[in-house]
Amino acid sequence: MRKINHWHTEDIRFPTSKELDGSDAMNPDPDYSAAYISFGHHGETLSAGHASVFTIGRGNDVQVAALEALKPFVVGRDLDELLADMGALYKELTGDSQLRWLGPEKGVMHMAIGAVINALWDIKAREESMPLWELLASFSPEELCNLIDFRYLSSALTPEEALDIFVRAEDGRPERIAALRAEGYPAYTTSPGWLGYDDEKLERLCKEAQADGFSRIKLKVGGNLQDDIRRMGIARAACGDGYPIAIDANQRWEISEAIEWIKALAPFGIDWIEEPTSPDDVAGHREIARGVEPVRVSTGEHMANRVVARQLLESQAVGLLQIDSARVAGVNENIAILALAAKFGVPVFPHAGGVGLCEAVQHVAFFDYVALTGMKEDRAIEYVQHLHDHYVDPVVVKDGRYWPSDVPGNSQEILEVTRQDYAYPDGIIWGS
Repeated sequence: MRKINHWHTEDIRFPTSKELDGSDAMNPDPDYSAAYISFGHHGETLSAGHASVFTIGRGNDVQVAALEALKPFVVGRDLDELLADMGALYKELTGDSQLRWLGPEKGVMHMAIGAVINALWDIKAREESMPLWELLASFSPEELCNLIDFRYLSSALTPEEALDIFVRAEDGRPERIAALRAEGYPAYTTSPGWLGYDDEKLERLCKEAQADGFSRIKLKVGGNLQDDIRRMGIARAACGDGYPIAIDANQRWEISEAIEWIKALAPFGIDWIEEPTSPDDVAGHREIARGVEPVRVSTGEHMANRVVARQLLESQAVGLLQIDSARVAGVNENIAILALAAKFGVPVFPHAGGVGLCEAVQHVAFFDYVALTGMKEDRAIEYVQHLHDHYVDPVVVKDGRYWPSDVPGNSQEILEVTRQDYAYPDGIIWGS
């Protein structure tokens, strides 16, 4: 028996506010941070998995404390028993009566559960000598259904419907794996569009993104309407007519304000508006969507759980959906959300604006293509160019496309030297 006897959490922060990387209308000075966890069995060798929760600085210590609160639920357990049923720990933690009282199924504790689940998937993929995306794509339709908690979803997606979706996607998996390795997966970039960048930098980065082959770019908006009109004009002139440009308000607006603001920017050609209002306001997103047609409305970066995803899709409040690898309860819940999106025929554009998010969410998007929807059209994974050099298996993006990793695991392990130097508050970066 291999008992889980190794557990380690860390508060890692990067001073990205110095250059205003990541700045938007709601978050003007973010310090990209990771509440980091590794756990597993330490015997003759260490078998451990790694994962993190993305935050933007203050409060990262609270997120680490939430991870520590889960230690009694995991340490001392039989690792092989947990690996044999990858849905069991997810359902146990999200269903625990006292943990649920802190949410239920949303917020700091829910995200901590997601990191624990993602780290367990990292161990599973490493021991199977497969990257996580390929491991997930090797599961049978029945095994995939067993990963999903269908509680609260039955009005929109039953186990039978999900099984049928997975069964229909089973044919062609080998061909799609080959196509993924040969062609990559589309990417879009937010790197030109941070709100704190000056006009010259915006124009230069827009041109560079287009030259680098990205299928679209995204600009942060919502600080000042006249500034947004000017910046959209610069981006449109730099990229030319017809090139997709999305905008992201990061929850800045009231409903009526969102409609007026989006209409003012619509003449520049908007691919979608992301997070126009509170991420919990399903009815508000639906009203905005009706008010700004044909501009598509999107949300998902701060989507609390699969139940909110169900409501957004059922009510036709979004024209596309986003998922986040560190917001919900890990891989299992994201598979449920992807299955819901497939049922409703809504494309998914995974959010990845943050430290480690590109590395993590690529695996779920690749799985969606290979074993769920079989589609890459009108889909793309977000990409930001920051902080990838701190990872053991950094994301590979070139020619505007993500290229799948063959390294076993979930690509979440941070280099030891980074974990030492950027530890908060005692690492040398913060000490200096």
